[in-house]
Amino acid sequence: MRIVVDAMGSDDHPVPDVAGSVMAARKFGDTIILVGDKPRIDAELAGHDTAGLVIEVVHAAEAIGMKDAPGAAARDKRDSSIHTGLKLVRDGAADAFVSAGNTGAILAVATLRQTGLGRIPGILRPALGVVFPIEAKPMLIDNGANADCKPEYLLQFGLMGSIYMARMHGIPRPRVALISNGEEEGKGNLLIKEAIPLLEGSGLNYIGNIEPKEFVRGDADVGVVDGFTGNVMMKTAEAVAGYMSATIRKYIMAGTLTKIGGALARPAFNRVRDQLNPDEVGGAPLLGVNGVVIVAHGRSNAYAVQQAIWQARRVVENGIVAAIAEGAR
Repeated sequence: MRIVVDAMGSDDHPVPDVAGSVMAARKFGDTIILVGDKPRIDAELAGHDTAGLVIEVVHAAEAIGMKDAPGAAARDKRDSSIHTGLKLVRDGAADAFVSAGNTGAILAVATLRQTGLGRIPGILRPALGVVFPIEAKPMLIDNGANADCKPEYLLQFGLMGSIYMARMHGIPRPRVALISNGEEEGKGNLLIKEAIPLLEGSGLNYIGNIEPKEFVRGDADVGVVDGFTGNVMMKTAEAVAGYMSATIRKYIMAGTLTKIGGALARPAFNRVRDQLNPDEVGGAPLLGVNGVVIVAHGRSNAYAVQQAIWQARRVVENGIVAAIAEGAR
């Protein structure tokens, strides 16, 4: 497999981007194509043992930063690492694209046929699907690609999420639910109320409305939301998890007895930490574009980049793009 990695994507680029790519090349045996400022990438690669690995470097003269306006950057920075990497996938020179860069810019470049991959025929809007790092591992879709949505978008988010969970997680009939402020059909805003009949008549395994607590509990395999709500929900969950971890640590360290108890409970705490660690997931697939795109967090470390590459190769292996194209007909 040939996986493109945007070496200029993460907040600390190109250090974790290169290190994670080397880890992935060693673990999976794939060809990794690093795209970005070649002198900087080469200098970073020189500090790693790459013997026996197939790592290529493709120069891109520009980089789109996190503070760049996505639309303007997609239009004006045509020689960016995002443009260059997506063109490699579009032209068949690579199987997937991974970036921890500007999410809005990745979406803007990937969506347009002349700059990136274009949308799968029949898909109105691509969406980010995030698999929550909890025991049930449900997917939240959309997670920020579409702040303003129409009911038809939510229907297609449910379709794409269902296909993803069926193929990637082996769930024969994924349970699809709308995330709302109550389980009753009368609850929710106008968008939710108008989306309900579309999902009811879709042929998907639609189970109705659920609240966020039921989603976290694993009552659905796919939770459908507009991108604004999904992104706020995800960031709130990350903040609460971080706060709880810091608070538990604070009180464990407050006295001798609690320190002893904390030491005895450390294996259990470590297992919980590993389960909730978003680095394990690596990134979110941008579903609905005509190619495999994985968007990682800007704060990604080397391990998270490796896992994002692992995610990309699994999406390729499971034929997710072709399956969505078939489902959208």
